[in-house]
Amino acid sequence: MSNNLTPQAQARIPLSERCLNSISMDAEERWFAVSCKPRQEAVAEENLLRQGYRVYLPRIQNTHHRRGQWVDVIEPLFPRYLFIRINPALRSTAPVRSTRGAVGLVRFGGQPAVIPDEVIEAIVQREAPDSGLHWDDRPLFCAGEPVRLEEGPLAGMEGIFVERDGEKRVIILLELLGKANKIRINRDWVVQAA
Repeated sequence: MSNNLTPQAQARIPLSERCLNSISMDAEERWFAVSCKPRQEAVAEENLLRQGYRVYLPRIQNTHHRRGQWVDVIEPLFPRYLFIRINPALRSTAPVRSTRGAVGLVRFGGQPAVIPDEVIEAIVQREAPDSGLHWDDRPLFCAGEPVRLEEGPLAGMEGIFVERDGEKRVIILLELLGKANKIRINRDWVVQAA
C-alpha cells in the first residue's frame, strides 16, 4: 500500500489488503485495541490514518427501526473500539491518546492489550469479500416472539410474530374480539415488545 494515499483513498482499499498484508511487513509490529469516544470510531480511524498508523475498524451491516421504517445501517462491529498496528519500540503510542475521536490504548495492569494476529485475521476472513462488511443475518423477528404495533390502525396492540410474508409484510397473531387472528401488516409498523 502506498503511503502517499489520502486516508479516504486508503479506506477504499479492500480491508484484507490493508490489514493482512500489513501483518507480514514487520515481525515486531503488534495489533492493539484503541478505545474511542462514543460514536467517534470513524473520526478516530481517519485521524490515525492521517498520522500514518495502520488502522482496522471492522464494520457490520445491521437493520434498525428508525423513523417508522426498518433501515440498513453500517456501524462498527465493536462499538467504541478499533485496532491499530504498530511497533512500540520504534514508534510512540502517546499520540493515540490525543487523537481526535480516540481515548487511548486499551490497557490491562498498565500495559497495552496486545491482540493476537490470528484474532484480526479471523475477523477479516469473516468479512464479505466485495464490501468488506460483516453481516448480521439473524431475522428481525423469530416465530413466537412478542411484538408491538407502533403504527397503523392497530397501533399500541401487542401480538405474536408468526412469519414474514414477502419483503415488506409480516404475519402477526393478534387477539381481536376474543379470539386469536392472523393479520398481514407492513413490517415497518412492527417492533419488538418491551
